[in-house]
Amino acid sequence: MAVRLLKEVNGAPDAQIGTHLRRAYLNELTLDFDCTDKYIQGTILLKYPPSKLGTGQSILKLVLQAHATDQSATAAATINTFIFGKLVEMCTDTIHQGDSVIFVGFTVDKSPTAEKDGRHRCQLELSEEVGTMIYVYGKSSSVEGVAEQITESRSTAVRQKYTYTPLNQLKSGSIVNVYGVVKFFKPPYRTKGTDYCSTVTLVDPSGGKLTCMLFSGSPDTLPKIFKVGDIVRFHRLKIQEFNKEVQGVTSPGFSTLTFDGILGASLTPRTTSKRYCFTDEDKKMVDMLRNWAVTSSVVSEPTIQLLSVQPMQYFDLTCQLVAKADVDGASVLLKVWDGTKCSYPSWRVFVEGSALEGDEAFIHKLCNLTVDILVYDNHTLETKCLKPGMFLRIYNLHAKCGLRTPADVQCLEFYLHGGNSYGRGIRVLPDESYDVTELKKHLDSVDLQQYQDLEGISLLEWDNTLTGPLSQDKVCLNVLDRCQQESATVVTSHHHLNSVPLSTVVKEKAPQKYRIRAKMKSYEPQKLYQSIKLYCPRCHALQDIPSDEDLETALKKSMDGRHSTDFHNSSWYWTASWNTEPPDHREIVIHFVKKEEIQENSGKTLILIERVNLVELRRLSEKFGGIIPVKSCDQLSLGDLCIPFFIQGRHWHYGCRNCSILQNVNHIPSLNQEELLEPSAIAGVLGIQPLQYAFLMKFTLEDESAVLEAYLWDEAEKFLRMPASDVIADHALQEKLQTLMRMLSPPGRNIEDRPWLECCIKSYCIEEGGNRKVCYQVFDTIIAEDDC
Repeated sequence: MAVRLLKEVNGAPDAQIGTHLRRAYLNELTLDFDCTDKYIQGTILLKYPPSKLGTGQSILKLVLQAHATDQSATAAATINTFIFGKLVEMCTDTIHQGDSVIFVGFTVDKSPTAEKDGRHRCQLELSEEVGTMIYVYGKSSSVEGVAEQITESRSTAVRQKYTYTPLNQLKSGSIVNVYGVVKFFKPPYRTKGTDYCSTVTLVDPSGGKLTCMLFSGSPDTLPKIFKVGDIVRFHRLKIQEFNKEVQGVTSPGFSTLTFDGILGASLTPRTTSKRYCFTDEDKKMVDMLRNWAVTSSVVSEPTIQLLSVQPMQYFDLTCQLVAKADVDGASVLLKVWDGTKCSYPSWRVFVEGSALEGDEAFIHKLCNLTVDILVYDNHTLETKCLKPGMFLRIYNLHAKCGLRTPADVQCLEFYLHGGNSYGRGIRVLPDESYDVTELKKHLDSVDLQQYQDLEGISLLEWDNTLTGPLSQDKVCLNVLDRCQQESATVVTSHHHLNSVPLSTVVKEKAPQKYRIRAKMKSYEPQKLYQSIKLYCPRCHALQDIPSDEDLETALKKSMDGRHSTDFHNSSWYWTASWNTEPPDHREIVIHFVKKEEIQENSGKTLILIERVNLVELRRLSEKFGGIIPVKSCDQLSLGDLCIPFFIQGRHWHYGCRNCSILQNVNHIPSLNQEELLEPSAIAGVLGIQPLQYAFLMKFTLEDESAVLEAYLWDEAEKFLRMPASDVIADHALQEKLQTLMRMLSPPGRNIEDRPWLECCIKSYCIEEGGNRKVCYQVFDTIIAEDDC
């Protein structure tokens, strides 16, 4: 039995606990807490009725309270506890409020309700699958032999036999254990909320393939995958259907082991917990998958060293960090080496010597073997914990073509762009990993003396080796000539105008049109998502896109006041509702708009939604074809126009508060079937003036004569060759925009080394504070096609 009734002994039920077990206190619990040989003791403060998850799995929620004398008796002296599966039936009639209990064999996960209920930030999860034993201390039971019973239960849990499901036999709604070979993965990255996410695609000899979206409050509890070809074991993986394909997600008690996929490598797993079961059968499974991966060539990931890197290549690099430095607040420099010398000269990033973190002598000794990598955006946060000497694996590193050397040899620039596409990121490799062991052997064998000789090094690298970055008086003539001849932008009209210096532009009266040639000193905003605004074509009002905080506030406000059920079900829609879990106790209401033909695909269904928060709204937008947020009080109506009036996936449509004259939602049935998911048709019947997404940027341009600030506004989409409405909804286009702006204004470069921009500029006057002010705007200009 996994649940036992015992008696207190002199008020101290833990007196007989075996010496191999240590009591864990609530104030010790964290997401990476080692639960091995630990037990939790307390009193049942609350017990909720048992229920079932969507998968049909039974669940029982308890609230455990620490004793007043415990070390953990703080403000968070209570913790949510969830019991799953067969244990629920055993505990339903055995555990009562006020009982003292001991839990042996548990896992710790993040509590999503901690801020609301004021309880511990973690929650306990108990199930037979993790070998849980529960001891309930009543007044009529015997406590003798507690330690002996617990010892027996622990050994029984270790001997538990697991069944593994082939990937071609997975069914939606099941919770399974699987083995697989990693075909693709993204290292853990922070989501828009507080969680971390890792994407993993697995294959196995059955011919099946499974993509997993794994979430956790800590990156340390996600699979420790370092490269394609690694072997993973997932326990308690939930299978669900997404876009007509099965998908794996985490479920309570989820655990993972990761093994190097190299034949003959160690069988010691990388794990999220020290408490795991690994038998001879598991060893045979890992060996079988290693052999299968090699012989079937299902995962081909050539090892790329700096010696083999080619221009414009994206690759993964295993290397050692030699030094790092903050460059300009928006990027971080990493100096790395892998024991080979890049076949091409590499660009050196200018930083003051004092800004470099690392051993100065070692940096100098390796100056001809290191390459400089500029790291951007979300990855700069990952670099904060990096220390020189660490071994890294950098994913989706970009070797970009730079300027040519005096000998006309292509120079390479290395970038780790922002975002998480293609698995982009950085991971620190443990010293005991197979790749690090092999890299250390190679680094130790390198004869550094032969690279101290500067003979044969290109002039570009030679200058950098002696003086750091190229100073203005040492830049070779043909490199500057090349810079001056090429332009990163081209004009689409006014070719008859001659280029004029910026000093001429700033001296003449407005309005005028000019053709200029300058370089971009800087641009605003640096956070490019802030450059996308909402614009009303009728009243010409311009506003920021509401932040998540603004949306959450507006959604909560729409829940205030009386909520009427009088509007449930109608001739043109049918209604479904359910209550959220305590302590929120909020009713969510969905009105499904009826169609002439029944739609089995929810992706073509229009719904009206009430009383949801932002997280719920985003999740529903991924499932349904269109969403209209509404509220019901005296009637069913639209809410504040701070909230989108219509949502289609990642496309959120807003309305103008000044120009919209809201109509009753009962006009929606007047739309035909084709118009129900058309934003313009929805806006028309609801009396809304739609807002348009638009770019607004400010460029600081400079030439030899002057500096000038010019706006990129009504022709921004033409200039950037991409619509703002697509950029706001597409991560790939957001990354492309980042790349384009870094090309126009490369961080870490002097103005002399930046590309020329050929632009049309027009001047105009505005009234500001009673004074006339001359402004400038870019027009009839686009980014050169080769740079897009």
